[in-house]
Amino acid sequence: QVQLVESGGGSVQAGGSLRLSCAVSGFTYRLASMGWFRQVPGKEREGVAGIAVNGDTTYADSVKGRFTISRDNAKNTLFLQMNSLKPEDTAMYYCAARPLSLSLSLRTNEYKSWGQGTQVTVSS
Repeated sequence: QVQLVESGGGSVQAGGSLRLSCAVSGFTYRLASMGWFRQVPGKEREGVAGIAVNGDTTYADSVKGRFTISRDNAKNTLFLQMNSLKPEDTAMYYCAARPLSLSLSLRTNEYKSWGQGTQVTVSS
């Protein structure tokens, strides 16, 4: 059974940092491309960062230079380091998996498995 469990969300002031984690099980993690997405009520879910099997990464323009996605294949864990947070980063953050896919993507419809999300709130 595929499981993705996010943690690390919380409330922080603008300019602060948070590190999100996503523990995965139920598939061969090292052979899956992974992504972080976020969603606010009333808006579509958007891609934030993606990481391929070979470690290549891609980011949404809105987070480039502030967020860093990484993976630990030995621990089946995905991370998102978020620095210089802004109020507009406030959202529910989700990790997602594309098992047996080598390429990068930030398209929600290309991801098969999703976590339940962790809330990030940034106050001004």
